Amino acid sequence: MDDRFAQIVELFPYIALIVAVSVGGWVFTTWLRVRHGYPLETSWGVPLHPQKDREQAERIKLLTSENAQLRAELGSVKDRLENIERIVTDQPSRLAKEIDALAIDKGGRA
Repeated sequence: MDDRFAQIVELFPYIALIVAVSVGGWVFTTWLRVRHGYPLETSWGVPLHPQKDREQAERIKLLTSENAQLRAELGSVKDRLENIERIVTDQPSRLAKEIDALAIDKGGRA
């Protein structure tokens, strides 16, 4: 019995150190989350105090509309790039014929 108690007493500083480091790490990560504006969460990932204010909702609306505009612009850029790729990879004689056909249609019949 005394032998087991002596072993436990020998291990106690290591156990205390592991517990202290674990708690310290938890406190540090919580402090970082608060400092950088992340909401605090339970162990299940549910926010403790969900923040829903007007400023945040307005910011989400603005970001959503900006996202839609950027997606539309990206779509038009992709279309233009496809046309440029087609022009670059087409045969030169075919391109010349298409340009001549456009010039004839635009300027009237020659």
